Amino acid sequence: MEMVGGTRLAQLFTSNQADLLAEWITQQHAIASRRGLVGEAELRNQFGQFVSLLLAALGASDRVDFKASHWQEVRAFLADMSGQRARQGFSPVETAMFVFSLKQPLVARLRQQLASDPVALADLTWTVSSLFDELGLYTTEVFQASREQVIVRQQQELLELSTPVVQLWDGILALPLIGTLDSARTQVVMENLLQKIVETGAAIAIIDITGVPTVDTLVAQHLLKTVAAARLMGADCIISGIRPQIAQTIVHLGVNLSNVTTKASLAAAFIVALQRTGKSVTAAGAQENAMRNGAGGLHDSSLPE
Repeated sequence: MEMVGGTRLAQLFTSNQADLLAEWITQQHAIASRRGLVGEAELRNQFGQFVSLLLAALGASDRVDFKASHWQEVRAFLADMSGQRARQGFSPVETAMFVFSLKQPLVARLRQQLASDPVALADLTWTVSSLFDELGLYTTEVFQASREQVIVRQQQELLELSTPVVQLWDGILALPLIGTLDSARTQVVMENLLQKIVETGAAIAIIDITGVPTVDTLVAQHLLKTVAAARLMGADCIISGIRPQIAQTIVHLGVNLSNVTTKASLAAAFIVALQRTGKSVTAAGAQENAMRNGAGGLHDSSLPE
C-alpha cells in the first residue's frame, strides 16, 4: 500500500534523531536488559543503522511503499535483526517493539509541528501508523520463520543424538532405540544404520527396542523396513528388548516377525551375534585356564589355531 509523506518523514527523523534515540533506547533497554543479551552500545548501533537505512528509503520517493525495491535494505536489516533475536530467545512481541517503539515518539512530534495544519497531520499520522505497522508485522513474520528453522534444526539434531549406532565388536553393530518410533525417525535410523554398515562392513546389526514404550502396527512396520534395508546392504538384523507385553502386543496385532531373530535382551542378542560371526565368550575362570594353555578368552573360530 502506497502512502504519501516520505520526504517529510525523512526531515522529521533528521531534525529529531537525538530525541527519538533517547525515547527509543529507554524502551529497548528495558526489553533487552530482561534478556541480558543486548547492551546499550549495541542498541545504539542498531538504531543508527536502522534510521540511516530508513532515511535513505524515505528520501528516495515521497510515495512510501514498504514493498518497493528501494526498501530492500531496510527489509534485509530487519530480517537479520529478527533472526538474531529469535536465536537469542526474544519473544515475537519484544522483537516487533524494535520498530513499534518509534511509532509513538514520531506521532508526538508530528502533532507538535503540524498542530496548525490538521489535514497534513492526519495524512502523515496515517502514513507513520501504516508504515510502522508493516515494518512490525514484517519483523514478526521473519521472527516466526527463523524460530521454526531453529526448531526444525533442533529436532534433527535430537533425532541424530537419539539414534546412535554403536560398534559392539568387529562385525557387530548395535542400535539402541529410545522413545517413539515414527516415520521421520525411522528414516534417520535407517540412514544412520546403513551408513555405519558401509563404514564398518558389519555383518550383524542388533536393533534394541528396550527403550521403546509401545509397539503398534506402525512401529512394527518401521522395524521391518529397517531390517529389510540392512539385509539389502548384506547385514542381518537381530531385534532385542522384546518384553512380555510387547510380545503379546505383536501377536495380537498379527505382525509377522517369523523371519527376524528376536531376543528378550541386548545381552542375549549379542551372544547370538557372536555365535554367527564365529566368536564366543568364556567365563573368567575358563579364560584363565585358556590363557595358561595359550588361548584367549574371546575365541574366533575363523582364525587359525
